[in-house]
Amino acid sequence: MALTAETESRLYRSLRAAAGAAAHLVALGFPTAVAVLARPGSSLFSWHPLLMALAFSFLMTEALLIFSPETSLLRSFSRKVKVRVHWALQLLALLCALLGLGVITYNKHLNGKAHFVTWHGLTGLLTVLYAGGQCAGGVLLLYPKLMKNWTLAKLKLYHATSGLVGYLLGCASLMLGMCSLWFTASVTSVSWYLAMLCPLLTSLVIMNQVSNAYLYRKRSQH
Repeated sequence: MALTAETESRLYRSLRAAAGAAAHLVALGFPTAVAVLARPGSSLFSWHPLLMALAFSFLMTEALLIFSPETSLLRSFSRKVKVRVHWALQLLALLCALLGLGVITYNKHLNGKAHFVTWHGLTGLLTVLYAGGQCAGGVLLLYPKLMKNWTLAKLKLYHATSGLVGYLLGCASLMLGMCSLWFTASVTSVSWYLAMLCPLLTSLVIMNQVSNAYLYRKRSQH
């Protein structure tokens, strides 16, 4: 029997809610697993994977999921509160990323190793720089009068789109990090594939959220 439009819509919302809940669990679970694996404090390097996992798996994911109509932890709060929490989480993510970058740079310096010669290193550097630019660009949403020829709606659209690009870069950096000798020496077999699925899942959820927000905004304009 064919599903009605209302049933399909309800099913779609339920699937999005389930995927969002899974994204919350992954956002917290992945850095926790990295912390157990890295044992922060056991070496200078041990802080690098933890800080980067916190930045791009937990803080940045939660900063974006705040605006999800199905799975936001602040659904009952006003848009203004959500924006403030989004800002706080993004700034914390940038701080963790900068600290993680500083740690690995100093660690390589101490060990006489070359900097940014792997795809993971280059992508990580690009991601941190991009995140800094994205946070700076977000200031325009707080003070839209600085861009006189741009409407607030257009600024929001470009900020969301560029933010998605930055988030995907962060996920790519995490996945490349899981191809490193340190990670593959500790995580093998099925566990490695499950770990790789973590940033893949959250990126799919965030992409769906952003695309739906774009479609909703487009429909509201007609």
